[in-house]
Amino acid sequence: MSELVTATGVLALLADEEVELKVFALQTLNEDIDTVWFEVAPSVTDIEALYEDESFPERKLAALVLSKVYYHLQAYDESLFFALAAGDLFKLEDPGEFEETIISKCVDHYIASQPEQPVSLGQDDPRASPPSLATAFASGASDSNAANLISPTTPFSQSTLPSKSLLSRASTDNTILDPSFEPQRKRHRSSSIALSVSESQTRIAVDKVIERLFESCMRDGKYHQVVGIAVEAKQLDWVKRVVWRADEDYKKNKGKAAQDDAMSPAEELLDYCLTICMDIVQERSFRNDMLVLVLAIFTSSRFANSKTKDPDYFSIAKCIVYLEQHEQASAVLRHLVETETNEATAVAYQFAFDLYDNATQNFLGKVITGLPKIDAPTENKSNPDNAQGESAPLMSDVDQNDDDTDDIDEKHIDVFKNIRCILDGTTTIKLNLEFLYRNNHTDLSILNKVRDSLEGRNSIFHTAVTFCNAFMNQGTTNDKFFRDNLEWLGKAVNWSKFTATAALGVIHRGNISQSKKLLDPYLPRSAGGIGGSPYSQGGALYAYGLIHANHGADALDYLKNRFTEAEEEVIQHGGALGLGLAGMASGNDEIFENLKAVLYADSALNGEAVGLAMGLIMLGTGNVKALEDMVAYAHETSHEKSVRGLALGMALIMFGRQEGADVMIEGLLNDPDPTLRYGGIMTVAMAYCGTGSNKAVRKLLHVAVSDVNDDVRRIAVMSLGFILFRKPGSVPRMVELLSESYNPHVRYGSAMALGISCAGTGLDEAIDLLEPMMKDPTDFVRQGALIALAMIMIQQNEVMNPKVASIRKTLKKVVGDRHEDAMTKFGAAVALGIIDAGGRNCTIGLQTQTGSLNMAGIVGMAVFTQYWYWFPFTHFLSLAFSPTSIIALDHDLDIIDVKFHCATKPSLFDYPPEQEVKAEEGPAMIATAILSTTAQAKRRAQQKEKADKAHNKMDVDPGVTPTAAAGDDKMDVDDQAKPSDDNREKKEQTSLQAEKEASASLESKKKAEKEKPGYDIDNMTRVLPGQLKYISLAKGRYWPVKLVRPGPLPTGGPLLLHDTQPDKEKSLIEEKLKKVATEKAPVAGAASAQGRTMRIEEAILSRLGQNAPVTPSRNQSGAAAAAGVLTAVDEDAEGDEEAPTPQEFEYWTEDEEADD
Repeated sequence: MSELVTATGVLALLADEEVELKVFALQTLNEDIDTVWFEVAPSVTDIEALYEDESFPERKLAALVLSKVYYHLQAYDESLFFALAAGDLFKLEDPGEFEETIISKCVDHYIASQPEQPVSLGQDDPRASPPSLATAFASGASDSNAANLISPTTPFSQSTLPSKSLLSRASTDNTILDPSFEPQRKRHRSSSIALSVSESQTRIAVDKVIERLFESCMRDGKYHQVVGIAVEAKQLDWVKRVVWRADEDYKKNKGKAAQDDAMSPAEELLDYCLTICMDIVQERSFRNDMLVLVLAIFTSSRFANSKTKDPDYFSIAKCIVYLEQHEQASAVLRHLVETETNEATAVAYQFAFDLYDNATQNFLGKVITGLPKIDAPTENKSNPDNAQGESAPLMSDVDQNDDDTDDIDEKHIDVFKNIRCILDGTTTIKLNLEFLYRNNHTDLSILNKVRDSLEGRNSIFHTAVTFCNAFMNQGTTNDKFFRDNLEWLGKAVNWSKFTATAALGVIHRGNISQSKKLLDPYLPRSAGGIGGSPYSQGGALYAYGLIHANHGADALDYLKNRFTEAEEEVIQHGGALGLGLAGMASGNDEIFENLKAVLYADSALNGEAVGLAMGLIMLGTGNVKALEDMVAYAHETSHEKSVRGLALGMALIMFGRQEGADVMIEGLLNDPDPTLRYGGIMTVAMAYCGTGSNKAVRKLLHVAVSDVNDDVRRIAVMSLGFILFRKPGSVPRMVELLSESYNPHVRYGSAMALGISCAGTGLDEAIDLLEPMMKDPTDFVRQGALIALAMIMIQQNEVMNPKVASIRKTLKKVVGDRHEDAMTKFGAAVALGIIDAGGRNCTIGLQTQTGSLNMAGIVGMAVFTQYWYWFPFTHFLSLAFSPTSIIALDHDLDIIDVKFHCATKPSLFDYPPEQEVKAEEGPAMIATAILSTTAQAKRRAQQKEKADKAHNKMDVDPGVTPTAAAGDDKMDVDDQAKPSDDNREKKEQTSLQAEKEASASLESKKKAEKEKPGYDIDNMTRVLPGQLKYISLAKGRYWPVKLVRPGPLPTGGPLLLHDTQPDKEKSLIEEKLKKVATEKAPVAGAASAQGRTMRIEEAILSRLGQNAPVTPSRNQSGAAAAAGVLTAVDEDAEGDEEAPTPQEFEYWTEDEEADD
């Protein structure tokens, strides 16, 4: 049939009385509507009349024609209505532009029309939101300005800015509401479709179209599209149906599959569901429901029976950790161990490693409780060095009694023992320590330059060098810098001494088996004992907590006892920080009450540390009673430091609570006290960290430009980094204008936001924003820019980012610049420590290898930002340092000697070159100026001397050998020696130059050979996160249990390999750290070489009840040598008590001498 040129004649048929002619006219118009729609548009009323005529047989055809006409008129609502009325005539197969538009409208309407049913979490659910706070916040949340958070019930699909789609959602969907206001439930989310029929009929019609669409997609194998729409519409029943349908289709076509080890469509769908659930879904309750569904499918017998290989235990681990189902975790481990195969054992170990990386102490303690009980003597044999039992299960207050004690098979004892060691962190920490010790690339020349450039007697500079040393050697157990610089260390007084002692905890972080032995000289003595300086004792408790951070074991009992016994405020301060670190997220009520008792003593010095420690103990629990107590005391106390500590502690308690923290956020932000408003912003950062929540970002941006307090504005901008660190590319664009603000606090906040969110990425956009800030007129803005640049450039080399060399050079230049401000030099020193953290083997990781939130890292970064108020908090950044390693283990947890292949050039991920130490050259000699008169006098003297020599030669008898001639000969020899020396020097120079050229040619040849792409790397070496996608293991004897099919490694860190030839002898890597014994660090006493004078002084001090003077010995190692310096009581510090008048001992010494 020829194409219709004009519709005039056809439209005339619509007025005919014959029904057949009307039907013919509609059919003709339907076929050519795209060319004649503008002629048909004036006659839509006639066509609508046909549609409304119930006696007309082709009403659906009329509706289809009307839908197409309205589509061309861009009246999409009416077009959708008539397309739905067309029923089956609206074809979904081979869709054109019209069909695709209507389908997208249907999908939007389907998503929008789903009823809002808030999921009610059970009371036993640990993830349930806490009840309302019974505080003054109840009446303080009435502010409904544009900055308030939108309703917590707003789903993630509606919390974004309105999309420019064809269906415009109602404006109320994106209105920012007060979370305390409960709006009237809407029956329908979209008000844009004003239809004449009932809404229920429209919904039914839309559902039919969606079902047809889903069926069409599933027939074509487009399962991901169906899952995406179903998740957006919160229709989890459809998600379940699609997964099972994909599994059935795969089984029917299984014979056609090319690869047996390929993932099935059902597995891919579950992996896709898990990814969008963790990364995209923002509503917490719906995420929980979705994870429950995914976990149920993973563990169902139907799904397990349909697979030839084992289920994805590592995806199961993700679900279990997030849902906090510790019983199921224990059940999975039991099942794997009872399978009694080497491969299952390796999977069980890898499963345990994943649990440890992602779960809290409290959760892991419950998992350990669910495992079969092993007798204590059996456990202690595995760690003979730890006489104090410091590798005991995490929670000392967890009941370890188990009914299955006698049922455990003897051959499973070792496996369960190893699983316990993995879950309590002992194994992971030991492996990380070994890795950091073996691969330590700390450049001591940089440290020495920082030390020489900063005057040690200045407290801020001494502290800066301490932080630089601590970060550079974090976890390496290398305290050589302290050992070699005892004189510099002795300049530490008061809080500098506190910080220097705590630095040992950063350097030896994780060395749990030797912690007490190491810190023994510094730790407070038990009741009645005499210790050294209270600052070194408090710092030692802080260091003890840093060593055991997030790995409490029985360190909690020791710290608790020392904290309760302490009377000095400084010791209590360090003890509180140590308790909070060791008991992180343990929820221990007893420790919390002990901290609260000290808090109520109303000491400003202790208040900040105690408030923070209370938050660390209850981290992420949302404990309402604890929050109420802390809020009440924050309103009562007059100490700003106490209020700040409590505000930060409350933010930590709400870690990861998301919408459950909204009421508290509003209460804090509406408080007139700026310190509590500061805490409200920190609560937003902690509650929504890593979510990318749009409502949290809007809240922070509003406060950043509206609050009257500079501190609040600064932290509001800085908190953007915590919300968006999973999307680092979006942060530079967001803070670009803020980085140019007139307010230096806002500029500092934008710099730190870039550092936090883009840490370790080397992102060029972030660097471009930070480089001008290094020359900012305000000193603390320059400080923030330097620290942020170090965070971004950590583990970057010149091949990855060419700007690394210039930035490192700038940092060293700032440190050595005498005209630079102290705060900027402090920032540069800290930045030099960060950029080479952990011996250049650590990065800043705010998420784990598997993509979950790194709770300890986020908390460490958050507390580190508080160094603005209190320098000792800087040590918390060590919690965010994550080793970038690859540690291959077999089913016996042995470190095997295996090679991995990296498909890049070696220089791409190589260590940055060490700084060249230039030999100190003396001052250049300046040529002496010779006057013309002097030159003339010299010439005359030389001429006279020559004439005299000639005269003497003429008078000599030829038979006699004159002495003058001998002298002349000697002088001739001397004159000839000079040119020979010159020749020798020239020869040496030419030979050196030749050697240099030869070495350069050799290096270039080596470099050319080395730069061939593709090379092998050993086990226990550094592998950067960006390098993992290039790392593979050739199929042979070993194969990673996490790897389903050949390809790059999924994660780094401890990696279990399946041994396909277990009967063959295996090659192992020897552990170097075992050979290094950490000696006990006794307080150095009197040296024998110092004679009787020192012994008299000892006797005098012992008579006075004081400690003997401490003289460090040269042959002592690290901490031992530094002990005497750090434990010495400060003599000239301000505020110290005067020594008693020494009258008694004067007579005593005289009597003693008389007796002699």
